[in-house]
Amino acid sequence: MQYRTLGSTGWNVSTVSFGAWAIGGSWGQVADDESLAALHRAVERGVNFFDTADVYGDGRSERLLAQLYRDHGDDLYIATKAGRRLDPHTAAGFTRENLTAFVERSLKNLDREALDLLQLHCPPTEVYYLPEVFGLLDDLVQAGKVRYYGVSVEKVEEALKAIEYPNVQTVQIIFNMFRQRPADLFFEQARKRNVGILARVPLASGLLTGKFRRSTAFAETDHRNFNREGEAFDRGETFAGVDYERGLQAVEALQAACPDGMTMPQFALRWILMFEAVTCAIPGAKRPSQAEENAHAADLPALSDATMQTVRDVYNRYVREDVHHYW
Repeated sequence: MQYRTLGSTGWNVSTVSFGAWAIGGSWGQVADDESLAALHRAVERGVNFFDTADVYGDGRSERLLAQLYRDHGDDLYIATKAGRRLDPHTAAGFTRENLTAFVERSLKNLDREALDLLQLHCPPTEVYYLPEVFGLLDDLVQAGKVRYYGVSVEKVEEALKAIEYPNVQTVQIIFNMFRQRPADLFFEQARKRNVGILARVPLASGLLTGKFRRSTAFAETDHRNFNREGEAFDRGETFAGVDYERGLQAVEALQAACPDGMTMPQFALRWILMFEAVTCAIPGAKRPSQAEENAHAADLPALSDATMQTVRDVYNRYVREDVHHYW
């Protein structure tokens, strides 16, 4: 495993970390014992940073991570997110009362006295123009409830606005072979401000694993079935906003460029880590074998310039028009 420093936190976190959305819900059936086995396998392979949210399985994911923390102790960093519990999900809901309640609930779920990293969970764009909200986060740090805070964003514009606030330590943003826009400007600005970057949806909801076909069926409870057009939340969260059919064509082109000795998931993760501004990628895993495969990507050789150019060419040909100017 390789490690990079997360912003100005001083934490050295695994470049391939663990996103815990899938073990909470909205990804079809999942068993807690198998999820815990996947988490333990990740730790065994050097993963020390885990990302979750209070809405993943209504706290299920956080509670699983609490068990992992009890088993492994202070060597792990657990980040969670808050804000998506609001109904309606509007800027007006980001009040002291609500944020404090969300934090207290996560502290209970995670069995912690302070949250390592709290992230606003894809709030409405208006929130980034409300300094008082970030002042509330400062107050939670001062109160000892939160060690550091950051944001999870939908759009590059939101990321650029967020890092204007001096105490935003991290930005979680969708970045993968199908969502390349963050590298154009945001990465440079984040590095100037020493802000950590968490690359979320690194495998485009599994599309970049190369395991899906036109005939692949997804469970009724799986967002890859019910959110392709943004019916439940931002459509960019599902398959990175790429049309499924065009995505399959793009994956076929990428498979031809996959280096020997790498699986497609590892190729996709290793591509992300070629960008030094990225602190870590946070792929999900529901099974130990997936956690093992993901973690190994951190130690694979660098990609060649020719391979990097091929990925860019595939992006420009198949998916750029679908995504580049939307997020």
